[in-house]
Amino acid sequence: MFYCIIVTAAWLVWHIGFRIRVIGRENLPKEGGFVLAPNHISAIDPVFVVIARFWGKRLLIMAKEEIMQVNPVFTWMFRHVGVVGIERGRGDVNVVDELIGDVQKGQGLLIFPEGTRSKTGQVGKVKSGAFVIASAAGVPMVPCRIIYEPGRMKVFCRVRVCFGTPIPAEELYLGETKSASALRRNKALLTDAWQRLYDENKFD
Repeated sequence: MFYCIIVTAAWLVWHIGFRIRVIGRENLPKEGGFVLAPNHISAIDPVFVVIARFWGKRLLIMAKEEIMQVNPVFTWMFRHVGVVGIERGRGDVNVVDELIGDVQKGQGLLIFPEGTRSKTGQVGKVKSGAFVIASAAGVPMVPCRIIYEPGRMKVFCRVRVCFGTPIPAEELYLGETKSASALRRNKALLTDAWQRLYDENKFD
C-alpha cells in the first residue's frame, strides 16, 4: 500500500514539474522477472522510470549504498519503495545473490548498467553487473532510454522515457565462465538498443 501511495504521489508531482511522455510501455513483461536497464543522466532518473512503468508489483531498485545513509527518514522510505543499497566497488555478494533469487521468483529489478550518472548526457561505459544478474536469474533485459529535451534534466523540460523490446534471456546467458567476449556481446546488445531508442525518439 505504501509503495502505491508513494508512486501515485510521485506521478502527480513529476507531471507538474515535467512534461513526460512514455513510449513502449507495452514492452514491459506482464509476468515473470526481468532486469530493467536505463541509461543514467540525472539523480532522479529512477523516479521517471518507476512512474513511467506505474502499474505492477513493486520494482526493486539497485542503488549505491551512500544514498541509504543520508538520514533515517530517507532510509526508511527508500527501503519501503524497493531501493537496495550496494557498496560501490565491492559488490556485496550476499545482496546480489538475494536479488538474483528475487528476480527468479518474478520480481522486476531496475539497475543502471553505467553504474553512475553521465556528466556529458551521452551514454557512458557500461559495466557488467546487470548482465551477470540477468544471466544468473535467466530473465530478459528491457532496454530503457531516458531522453531530456535539452540533453540534461531541468525543471519543466520535456522528458521521454522509452522502453525497448526485451533482450531474451537466451541471448544474455553468459555460461559458467562469464567470458569477457560474452559480456562484450551483451553490452553491445544493450548499447545498440539504447541507440535505436534514441534515434527513433529524440527531440528534433
